[in-house]
Amino acid sequence: MTSDFLTTLLANAWSILLVALFFGGSIFVHELGHFLAARWRGAKVERFSIGFGPAVFSWHGRDGVEYRLAWFPLGGYVLLPQLADLGPVEGKSEVDVEKLPPVTYSTKMIVFVAGACFNVLFAFALASIIWVIGQPESSETASTSIGYVSQKIELPGGVKVTSPAMEAGLRVGDIIKAIDGRPVRKFFDIYVQIGLGSGLSADGRRQAVFTLQREGKIFDVIVHPQLAGEESERRVGIAPGYQLSVFQVAPGSIAAKAGFHPDDLILSLDGQPVLSFQTWQDVLELSAKRAVIARVQRAGREVALTLPVRAPAKSANAFGLALTTGYTLIHPTPFAQIRDQVLMSYRTLWSLINPHSDIGLSKLSGPVGIVRIFHSAAEAGIRPVLMFTILLNISLAIFNLLPLPVLDGGQMMFATIGRLRGRALSANFIMAANGVFILLLLTMVVYISVFDVRRMNGDRAETAAPASAPAANPVPVKP
Repeated sequence: MTSDFLTTLLANAWSILLVALFFGGSIFVHELGHFLAARWRGAKVERFSIGFGPAVFSWHGRDGVEYRLAWFPLGGYVLLPQLADLGPVEGKSEVDVEKLPPVTYSTKMIVFVAGACFNVLFAFALASIIWVIGQPESSETASTSIGYVSQKIELPGGVKVTSPAMEAGLRVGDIIKAIDGRPVRKFFDIYVQIGLGSGLSADGRRQAVFTLQREGKIFDVIVHPQLAGEESERRVGIAPGYQLSVFQVAPGSIAAKAGFHPDDLILSLDGQPVLSFQTWQDVLELSAKRAVIARVQRAGREVALTLPVRAPAKSANAFGLALTTGYTLIHPTPFAQIRDQVLMSYRTLWSLINPHSDIGLSKLSGPVGIVRIFHSAAEAGIRPVLMFTILLNISLAIFNLLPLPVLDGGQMMFATIGRLRGRALSANFIMAANGVFILLLLTMVVYISVFDVRRMNGDRAETAAPASAPAANPVPVKP
């Protein structure tokens, strides 16, 4: 028991360290960009802060800059009295701005854009590491074929309806080439295209156009997604197609007596092709009261194995068989990784403002959600942490460049408007606009955090629930 406690403690300490290092590092890198650009251009730097609010501790460097770590680690700032007055967020400046030389328009643009540029550079550096060490990809996530079509899906109210995929006539073995005209390269792309979709049919129903390949023919099928799951996301009721292999056989178990061997490739069960874990589960459950034939591929030849009559079970583990999927290490270039994350951020942002989309602020992750995801990624290993940090930095860069007051893009907008009109916007107007948007931004963070906490509590409840013979591989995604 003591050993388990120490293991859990060390695992949590490692996760916390990774969260602090990469989440805090992403904030630090952004502010470092502003800091270095301001010093390079000769602008006055009064304070460099990680976090907002009162200081946990601070010190003054020989360069005259106050460096501090503040109580609210929701971001950070570099206090630049010549460039922007953000007193409500950054605190009142002690410098008499009137005695400082004015900064040029080009200096303002360089300093404001530098934070986003440093986030992109940081993401590129991490993407280079992924390029070298590789990114694991299972046959499940790499698939674009349909391995399972749900008969029903459950709506948020608990009502079960025929799945959109079943209604549209999608079949196991269909290869999805594109959704709404956008090509897909892996099943995650399919999940994203459906979830972020905004298509509507003439009668007002949600709509997605699937381009399928079936028996060598390519054609389009119209599917009408439903809002399902705890997050009320667009889903159609399909899972990826992939091959299962035997990972482990328990000695003396039903599976061992039936003749299963490690590395056997599952072909079919009870005459039904097995292209997903769900299919395996369904056939097992329906055929428990009779013997069934499982066909496997072993050393290049097909072998028929007989599973005897057994107690009802939804998992192969119940009779001593652990299944898994194949995986490989891929090495996407840093440019490809950055491109994918930019497209993901752009599509999410577009779906957020599209009135026909089902993506709202409640679907986003705030500081609480980001820490939660970091913690989950840290438990899975360093690669998921690096991959999520890349996404986070690209998202931070794009978000900060939006032309909204308080954000870097907003300050660039104010500077550009002043440049075009020949005189700067009034300080009172800029302060008022910043004040309003600070309030809106804080309200948005609190609103999003409420849903982050709900998701976190849901994760805890799911973890605390007794597991029913988990498989060796994760349950496939169900868009």
